[in-house]
Amino acid sequence: MPPREGGRYVLYWMQQAMRAEGNAALDHAVELANGLGLPVVVSFGLTGARSLPYPEANARHYAFLLEGLADVAASLERRGIAFVIRAGAPDEVSTTLSEQAAILVCDRGYLRPQREWHAKAVERVTCRMVRVETDAVVPLDVVSTKHEFAARTIRPKIERLIDNYLVEHPSPSLHHKATGLDLSSDVDLSDPRKTVASLKVDQGVGPVARFRGGLTAARAQLAAFLAGGFDGYAEMRNRPERQAVSHLSPYFHFGQISPIEVALAVRSAGEGGFDDRKSYLEEAIVRRELSFNHVLYAPGYDRYDEAVPDWARKTLDEHRGDPRPRLYGRTQLEAGETHDVAWNAAMREMRETGYMHNRLRMYWGKKILEWSQTPEEAFATTLAINNRYFVDGRDANSFTNVAWLFGLHDRPWFRRPIFGTVRYMGENTLKKFDLPAYVASVDALAHAEGAALEHAGRARVERHRGDMAP
Repeated sequence: MPPREGGRYVLYWMQQAMRAEGNAALDHAVELANGLGLPVVVSFGLTGARSLPYPEANARHYAFLLEGLADVAASLERRGIAFVIRAGAPDEVSTTLSEQAAILVCDRGYLRPQREWHAKAVERVTCRMVRVETDAVVPLDVVSTKHEFAARTIRPKIERLIDNYLVEHPSPSLHHKATGLDLSSDVDLSDPRKTVASLKVDQGVGPVARFRGGLTAARAQLAAFLAGGFDGYAEMRNRPERQAVSHLSPYFHFGQISPIEVALAVRSAGEGGFDDRKSYLEEAIVRRELSFNHVLYAPGYDRYDEAVPDWARKTLDEHRGDPRPRLYGRTQLEAGETHDVAWNAAMREMRETGYMHNRLRMYWGKKILEWSQTPEEAFATTLAINNRYFVDGRDANSFTNVAWLFGLHDRPWFRRPIFGTVRYMGENTLKKFDLPAYVASVDALAHAEGAALEHAGRARVERHRGDMAP
């Protein structure tokens, strides 16, 4: 389909890649607009105001998202690109704005709600529509067209192609600035926390100070990691008390930094050795894109009976009658009221700061399976808590990692009670790092969150007084 005659702009529907730089979809929109002699408009539809919120998203997630979008708005303005953010379903907002567009460009999301939005837009949009892969280094459909069995099956497919895609692409300059279009937004990004408070979302899990959204913050975090925590990463990444990790997962989840930018920075880092680079890129590319493959080819990725492989469900079913050493309900688990000091500390880190070291995420989830009446209950509980408290919850990695706890992308191990031949993780895991140091670090992080919350409360009171002044 050729571009629509009389179109006033090229529209980029920003959905997954919430960044103004290192964004292949935005760059393609700019190139198309330059060829047509048109400006570029970027649209974003915000759920949770006049439409239902994104499934399982709460104030913690929306605060990080809006902080990132404020960063996007400022960057687009500097480039002369219009940014329109409106309350409403993303497909409806983009469809409305596409009525005056010559071409609609969109990025690609892999989860069910994002795919549904795209499908609805395809049915209604009347101009040419182009989708660009933005959040996988190697496009998913190029890597594989089936549900991969494990990292070992997808790794060689990615490695054969990666050098073709892991290259830097400078953003093209825009020839025609977006002026005089008279397109209004109805979401205020000047105070993200205030806007979040006005949304019809779960306010019971609030924003955290540990992570601030946006490409600017993501780049600062990446630079700090490469300068101070990357040397020795391969050895230290499994020691939670060392915090020798990038802490970029929230930014990856919201598409606030390009995985290509991160991978190239890691490859060229002055610190760290070959093993450090190999280990990080395995996680950031192979494991991450394996999770994209999983949610794309497993429609029921959030359901026990579809996400967990047959062999694992069979062995767990054979052991569902095994006595449990302890049973804890979701309320006790969320409060961190178990007998396990390490588990409670990990839950506190998640609950208070929106993050937990990946090594402890595995131990944390395996224990929920051990302490639940049935594997189905354990799966539902683990996924619900994961998605509620982690800033990067509800991600393709979230659904994949929870299913991994129950056997996905794994193999049978030695048989034992409750788990059958599903991999077990017990107290020996805790002997591989300094547990008292980790607990102390969580105490410090939680204290910092409390202090930040108190400071933010005082600031809100002062702003309210200022608004009320004659």
